[in-house]
Amino acid sequence: MSMKRSAARAAATLAIAGLASTAAAAAPAQAAAPATATTLAAATVSSSAVGGFITRSEVIERAKYWLGKSLTYNQGGSYPDSDGKYYRTDCSGYVSMAWHLTSSLNTVGIGDSADTHEISRSQLKAGDVLNSYYDHVILFDKWDDDAHTKFSYYSFGSTPVKHVTGMSINASTIDGHPNGDYKALRYGKIVDGSSPVSMDAGATHVAFVDDNGSVANDWVSNGAWQGPSAIGGKARADSPVVLNASADHAFFIDADGNVMNDWVSNGAWQGPSAIGGKARPGSPIATNAAGTLVTFVDTNGNVVSDAVSNGAWQGPSAIGGKARGDSPLAFNAAGDHVFFIDTNNSVTNDWVSNGAWQGPSAIGGQARAGSGLATDASGTHVAFVDTNGNLANDWVSNGAWQGPSGMGGQPRGDSPLAFNAAGDHVFFIDTNNSVTNDWVSNGAWQGPSAIGGQARAGSGLATDASGTHVAFVDTNGNLANDWVSNGAWQGPSGLGGTSR
Repeated sequence: MSMKRSAARAAATLAIAGLASTAAAAAPAQAAAPATATTLAAATVSSSAVGGFITRSEVIERAKYWLGKSLTYNQGGSYPDSDGKYYRTDCSGYVSMAWHLTSSLNTVGIGDSADTHEISRSQLKAGDVLNSYYDHVILFDKWDDDAHTKFSYYSFGSTPVKHVTGMSINASTIDGHPNGDYKALRYGKIVDGSSPVSMDAGATHVAFVDDNGSVANDWVSNGAWQGPSAIGGKARADSPVVLNASADHAFFIDADGNVMNDWVSNGAWQGPSAIGGKARPGSPIATNAAGTLVTFVDTNGNVVSDAVSNGAWQGPSAIGGKARGDSPLAFNAAGDHVFFIDTNNSVTNDWVSNGAWQGPSAIGGQARAGSGLATDASGTHVAFVDTNGNLANDWVSNGAWQGPSGMGGQPRGDSPLAFNAAGDHVFFIDTNNSVTNDWVSNGAWQGPSAIGGQARAGSGLATDASGTHVAFVDTNGNLANDWVSNGAWQGPSGLGGTSR
């Protein structure tokens, strides 16, 4: 690359703090030795917000979306992601798309960004990059051998987008550029996977996925938290884990996409056992208080349910409607109302009438990308995050849905939401990473107020029926708890175990 071109790029990057869609350098054709694939095109829907926290699996799914589309390398061109947001059609625009950034960085911008930091090459994981500051960037996919000498990557250094396997980490050139020019970088908002948390109604059990991927449990005995102990099975990287009210059933998604159940019999955890159906990537799970109904999103995007009948699991059966790619699900205690965000971004309800599911019907408001969703025990209050980032609420009055109306505060882009049973406390993670509470006083919502502790990226959030205990994952990855004592929030305190 000429000094004139390098200087121009550096100047443009400095002028707009590395966030401009300036032209990246064209890369020479890659070396022929590694295997190259260009024909696989994947359809994906974002589970992250633009510029928000993103899992490694979603980064790779987003990268696959441009693969096989016969896109022409063009520093002056652009092409949309699966949500219709356009990114520049070159190497750094491709990485920006995969990371779901707010705009197309160039290679200088990627190197200088406050949101990236250098790592050793031995630490490379899916979604990290090898960045040549003035010239080129490739997206790391995976190591191809246990010795970490060969790897796979995605690149848009020339027409078309490529997936390359079997590249030697010690080759003299990588994707046509000198090996020594590359630095291994990690995007600061990338997370290894979700860190789900679920609490029972009595605040005596908390289920989570540990750092080995095992479904695990902490529990209270003699007034103190015990554990963790594995209860059965390993969860997919994006899987939630959900307890029923009495904590004798736990539901999750296994590595093959099967919806799974652990259960207590004779005082001991049994399982796991598949209950019916396969869940799409990023699918949530919700259950009723009894743990006899489980809803999830199938591989076609349909909201579906498994149910216990005559002592055995049946299903899945469609409930009604299609959920947006990042939509949570929320069941009321009786399991006769389920809430989700549809593909038009509307907060939506299915309900049971005369023994059959009805709907879907929009209840009020549009949810932003990455919005959490929660309902109370009666299914008459629903909290979500609106398109301005504000915590909002729909509610039933005189038999009809009202709202939305603001409650108080702005949740973080990846924040879950948790309602207590009565619907007069809602919990979220705010934009400063603080675990936060809105509450009803004299018939009106108050807050927000931080209750204690900082939650790491991807942290789950759960509360008990009374809304006096809140579980989350702290910035060290430890399962933690805030609780009310003498009318005031205390904590956080560790419960036991380290989350995925």
